Amino acid sequence: MTDTALTDIQLNLNDATDTTLGDLAPGKLVLIVNTASECGFTPQYEGLQKLQDTYSDRGFTVLGVPCNQFGGQEPGTDEEIKEFCSSSFSVTFPLLSKVEVNGTGAHPLFRQLTAIADAEGEGGDVKWNFEKFLVAPDGEVLGRFRSRTEPQDPQLVELIEENLPG
Repeated sequence: MTDTALTDIQLNLNDATDTTLGDLAPGKLVLIVNTASECGFTPQYEGLQKLQDTYSDRGFTVLGVPCNQFGGQEPGTDEEIKEFCSSSFSVTFPLLSKVEVNGTGAHPLFRQLTAIADAEGEGGDVKWNFEKFLVAPDGEVLGRFRSRTEPQDPQLVELIEENLPG
């Protein structure tokens, strides 16, 4: 584990902009989701965009994090991924450049996120695409939701609504 605060970890956006979670979404509640364009869960992009549309004016954002570690289901370039998300699901929330979420090459963001347990008390590696982590503006991880949890799941929506900063 690193001493770097979650909000201070260096991130690279899909458009090659370098930032941190704190600079990207200052004072916002953030739903971080590892994504893939060719996965059975890919239709969740629609629900994620609905969350973005519903809560963005109240201090919330989704952050999509493309990853190709699960079945090679995110083979595209950053440009291809952005175009797919935009044209297929009208995604407006930020996307990072493709990263690894597990193993020795895991991005530092996910090294910290995966230390957090889900509702069943299980932490550790991301199990598949579209795992979700809800992060408070101060960097506290408020919840971890596995891939099968849809973006409009009542538990997830309730946790978002309870923690909206604005």
